[in-house]
Amino acid sequence: MAEINTQLAVIGAGPGGYAAAFLAADMGLTVTLIDPAENPGGVCLYRGCIPSKALLHIARLIHETADSEAWGVSFGKPKIDIDRMRQWKMDVVNGLTNGLGRLVTQRKITHIRSSAVFSDDQTLSLTDADGKISTLGFENAILATGSRSSEIAMFPTDGDRIWNSKRALDLETVPTTLLVVGGGYIGLELGSVYAALGSEVTVVEMLPHLLDGADRDLVRFLSKTLTDRFKAILLNTTVATAKIQKNGVKVTFQGKDEKPQTQLFQRVLVAVGRRPNATGLALEKAGVSLDENGFVQTDNRCRTTAATVFAIGDVAGQPMLAHKAAYEARIAVENIAGKNVIADPAAIPAVVFTDPEVAWTGLTEGAAKSKGTAVAVTRFPWAASGRAVTLGRSDGLTKLIIDPETERLLGAGIVGPGAGELIAEATLALEMGANATDVGLTIHPHPTLSETFKEAADIFHGTATHYYRPKRTMK
Repeated sequence: MAEINTQLAVIGAGPGGYAAAFLAADMGLTVTLIDPAENPGGVCLYRGCIPSKALLHIARLIHETADSEAWGVSFGKPKIDIDRMRQWKMDVVNGLTNGLGRLVTQRKITHIRSSAVFSDDQTLSLTDADGKISTLGFENAILATGSRSSEIAMFPTDGDRIWNSKRALDLETVPTTLLVVGGGYIGLELGSVYAALGSEVTVVEMLPHLLDGADRDLVRFLSKTLTDRFKAILLNTTVATAKIQKNGVKVTFQGKDEKPQTQLFQRVLVAVGRRPNATGLALEKAGVSLDENGFVQTDNRCRTTAATVFAIGDVAGQPMLAHKAAYEARIAVENIAGKNVIADPAAIPAVVFTDPEVAWTGLTEGAAKSKGTAVAVTRFPWAASGRAVTLGRSDGLTKLIIDPETERLLGAGIVGPGAGELIAEATLALEMGANATDVGLTIHPHPTLSETFKEAADIFHGTATHYYRPKRTMK
């Protein structure tokens, strides 16, 4: 017999897990939230999204201060206090996680600080930090165990010279030289932070471009900026060897059709993606299956191959994004509560919080070409935006992917400061089935960056006020 029983057991208290637990409690279910941490938050709040954005905000301020001389304002060279910066980051994290802890109490959710493994499809075995074991019976469970940094065998985490994203966010030191292995969003975001703080940053990427999967029109703006801010960006290049020495890490690069080159770096950040936390849970005892990529198999109701177990977020498949986890939390909980709902989003936005930010949602031009889908593509350059020019940030673009027959919006991409905020309007337009005329007839405040979305839609009809193109571009 289980020592404790609950209607819903939520395993993992990240953005998906705590969203599921909170909604289930609001709907009247008895909820037990299981996570080793003192308060909810998961990797996102403790070691990912939130601390990285706090540091990226500081990095952006440093660059804006440097750029302000062109406007007639000089602040002098920034003085970096790493201890105070680290404390600021911790204050942000602690404030948010403590707030979530209070919401757990207010909702009368039972929070158990333990790890969990399945005994069967209605029982969990829980182990706390002291090794004490207890059992929890449940009617339904939601797996929200998230993901962890991928590792490369040649780069063992030695606790000093070789970093993963967590170690980089600890901000223990600002190395003179930093190698970032991986040109994805994690590597570019953290590389941007350390470059702003004074490190000479080199990025190595095995593919011929940065940000694989993102629209090339958008990435070229970011690539131009990073080329100026980083010491080097090595594309079509792999790391052949890496040797830890007393004075750093000696790395040999192998480029395409080039002779191997060796360089010494004080620190190396390995940022080659993430993998799901789907092992060590005894999922087989509950009848939960994994797919060929190690993700938990789920249907469009977030139900696994076990009728009583649901899975959401990173552990349940791509895209591995916090807001996708929160969306799936609602789908899973509403099905558990007896509602007939499925996961069927029109689009899931993605944002890279570099400077400039890169954001996209729905169909990309590259995906349309690979599928053979006929689309009309419109591009509104921010150099034609009054607001962008007043900010000194004409290095941006708003791009729309439109069905040429129905005018329906199929996708959008934005690069520029605040792109992560602006992409929400495009996602709403996609979800509501808006077309180019709908967007063009929606009054946008002036002068704002949001106007670039309207003008990009007007380009489809050749009626954009601040950009002349009489005929839409067919692709």
